[in-house]
Amino acid sequence: MIRRPPTPGRPRLPGFAHSIRFRLTVLYSTLLFALAALVLGGIYLVLAERTDAGPITTRYAKNFRYESDGTRTYLGTIPVADVRQVERAVNYETQQTVKHYSLGMLGGLFVASLGIGWVLSGRALKPVRAIARTAEDIQATDLSRRIRLDGPKDELRYLADTIDSMLDRLDTAFDAQRRLIDDASHELRSPLAIIRANLDTVLTAPDTTDEDRRRAALVVDRATTRMTRLVEDLLATARRSAPALQDTDVDLAAVAREAAEEFDSLAAGRGLTIERELGTGAVVIGDHDALRRAVGNLLSNAVRLAPVGTRITVATGAHEGWRWIAVRDGGPGIPADDQARVFDRFWRGPAGRRSRERRTGLGLAIVRHIVEAHAGYVRLFSEPAVGSTFVLWLPLAAADGGTSEQPPGLDPLGGSDAGEVPGPR
Repeated sequence: MIRRPPTPGRPRLPGFAHSIRFRLTVLYSTLLFALAALVLGGIYLVLAERTDAGPITTRYAKNFRYESDGTRTYLGTIPVADVRQVERAVNYETQQTVKHYSLGMLGGLFVASLGIGWVLSGRALKPVRAIARTAEDIQATDLSRRIRLDGPKDELRYLADTIDSMLDRLDTAFDAQRRLIDDASHELRSPLAIIRANLDTVLTAPDTTDEDRRRAALVVDRATTRMTRLVEDLLATARRSAPALQDTDVDLAAVAREAAEEFDSLAAGRGLTIERELGTGAVVIGDHDALRRAVGNLLSNAVRLAPVGTRITVATGAHEGWRWIAVRDGGPGIPADDQARVFDRFWRGPAGRRSRERRTGLGLAIVRHIVEAHAGYVRLFSEPAVGSTFVLWLPLAAADGGTSEQPPGLDPLGGSDAGEVPGPR
């Protein structure tokens, strides 16, 4: 906890005087004391106004004793008072009694109000202390603890639930970051080991031939290419997460057209054809380059996996307030059990369905990350031995209130139902 230094020129107060509990106690007791003072003061003022009070004015009268023979004997003087003066004196004593007891009651009430205020404020701030203790125990490396505040659903309960929700998101983000670092380290370890083994063999073996050097150079080249692709994919993920990118109006037809042009020659070399079905008016607010990379990753997978002589379709359009880009191929398809996993980082599927070219396993993960950064959704439609269709559903704007919460659950190129692919996290 950070403690502020005392302000120069001001008296140093004890620690408890800076707490919210002390301030609430003073506030409670002050209000209670003021209300009691108003009540007792009002009673005293009404009593003083309605009664005529004053001290007795002592008067003296001569006192005689009368004898049986009619004579009288002077005995001296005695104090006497008028009946009205007696009434005023009674009223005066009543007012004095009320005043003295009121002052005494106010003093006792002030002390009692301090104790009551201290207890009540402590009970009211008990959830705050629980929140503070839990927050102090939570570290960046251990976000598993939660406040889980019980009690009525008041403002403090809402605050605790909000902090728990924030901790859930932070825990998920840190866990994903740790998994990414672990997976990336594992993926980089293999090509580095290959490079080092081949270099050691070529440089240290005395009988190394030119053919051995050429073969080692090819292996090192493939390993470095794989590392380069992995680093580029990681940088693409990090750059999209950065707030420095400027979102503008993006024509999805132009994005799809540019991405298709980049893969036309590669597709032609494998006997494939990329068809365009680009609708008009599919404009969103986002990052043009990032969306083009997402479509490019989908086309890269389609060109790599589609059978020779088949067609790959790239299409754009709009439906029910959403804009979409779709890529369809006639590849081997994806089983239903694996459709939710294809977007995980470094997942490349069973060995029997991998291509001969080693991939990083980040392509579809980057696609999902880019689309979710645009407040969109990725939908997958696939059948084994038939092909796959990836649809990127994007709202008109990230904060657009005119779209429904979920995009349509259909394939705009075929009309089938969508597979179970998780939405934005």
